[in-house]
Amino acid sequence: MLDYLKKAAMSNDEVLIEEQDAKGGKIGFAQLNSKRTLNSLNPPLIDKLTKCLSSWAEREDIVCVVLYSAGDKAFCVGGNVVELYHSILASDSNVPLTEADSFFAAEYRLQYQIHTYPKPILCWSHGIAMGSGFGLMAGASHRVVTPETMLAMPEIAIGLFPDAGATWFLNRMPARIGLYLGVTGTRLDSIDAVQLGLADYFITHEKRDAVFAALIEQNWDCENVTSNNSLLAHTLRDFDDECHSNRPSPSLNNSRLDHITRVTDNFSMLSFYEAMVNAGQTDPWIRAGVENIEYGSPTSMALAYAQLQSGRLLSLKQAFMREFNQAAHCIRQPDLAEGVRALLVDKDRAPKWMPATLQELTAEYVNKYFYLPPDYQNHPLADL
Repeated sequence: MLDYLKKAAMSNDEVLIEEQDAKGGKIGFAQLNSKRTLNSLNPPLIDKLTKCLSSWAEREDIVCVVLYSAGDKAFCVGGNVVELYHSILASDSNVPLTEADSFFAAEYRLQYQIHTYPKPILCWSHGIAMGSGFGLMAGASHRVVTPETMLAMPEIAIGLFPDAGATWFLNRMPARIGLYLGVTGTRLDSIDAVQLGLADYFITHEKRDAVFAALIEQNWDCENVTSNNSLLAHTLRDFDDECHSNRPSPSLNNSRLDHITRVTDNFSMLSFYEAMVNAGQTDPWIRAGVENIEYGSPTSMALAYAQLQSGRLLSLKQAFMREFNQAAHCIRQPDLAEGVRALLVDKDRAPKWMPATLQELTAEYVNKYFYLPPDYQNHPLADL
C-alpha cells in the first residue's frame, strides 16, 4: 500500500484508482489527485469516479471503498466553478446550457450514488471540504476528519446555493444550525463535525497510512455487507483520537449556539438578515457570518433560506432533483457567472448582484427556482 501511495504522489491523473488485496476480498482506493485545483470536481473526474464506483458496487470481491485526496490543503473545495463559468459564457443564451446543466446532473448523480452505495465507503476528509467536497464526505457511510479539516457551504459568495445534497444533510443537524450554516456560509471545524453528526471519527492525518494498512489486514466477508460495515467501524475506532492533544476546541460554544437560535428564530430571510447585521460582531466566528451575508448574492441567500426551510421533509432523491432545478435556474440567471468572476476570475471582490438587495426580491421570483426550467420536458435525475 505504501508503494502505491508513493506512485500516486507522482501521477498527473486527476483521480487515481487502485485495488488492494485484503483478507477475504479487495479494497478499492480512489484518490482525488488535483492539488493544483485543491481537488475540485470537474466532468472527467466525476465521470471516472462514477464509473469506478458503479463497477465496484457490482463486484463481489470488493468489500470496502476508500475515498481520499492528495495534498495537505484540501480534501475537495467543491466543483470547478471556474470551468463552469467559462462554459456558461460560451453558451448561446437562446438555447439550454447543455454543458453547464450536464455538470450539475453528473455531480448530483455521483453524490446520490455515494449516499446510497451498497458497500461501506470510508471518506478520509483532510483539509478543506467545501461545497461538493462537503457533500462527498456527508454521503459516505464512514467519515473521518482530522485536526486540519474545515467544512463550509459558502455558495452564497458565488451566486449559487448550498447544494450537493445539502438540503438533506444540513436539515439533519440539530436545532437550526444547518439553516444558519447554509445561509451564512460559516465554517465548522472537525470537532464540530463529529459533535453534529457530520463526521464519525477524529483521527490525526499522520495515522492515515497506518489506518489503510490496517484495513488490508482485516478479515472481510464478501457475502456480508453488515459485517463489513461493523468491521470498518471497529477498525476506525481503534485509531480515533478522542483525547488527543491536537484535538481543537469546538467552534460551536454556548454563546454561538445562542446566537444561532436568536437569528434563526425569524420567519423571513429579510428578518434573518437584519438580525445577523445587528448581532454582536466582536466574536470573529459570528463576524465572519455577517461579512459573508453582506458580501453574498441576495438571491442566493433567499434561495438557500427557502430551500432549507421547505426541504426538511424531502426524500434524498427529491432533494437532489430539486437542487438540480435550482442549479439549472442559477446558470440561466446572472449572479452565478458574476459571483465566480468577482471572487475567482478577476478577483476584484466587487460583484454586481441582480437584484442588488433582498428588498427587491419577490416570493414569486424565488419560488420559480424550485421548478424545472421550461426548456426541459423530462427531469435528468428522474431515474435515480
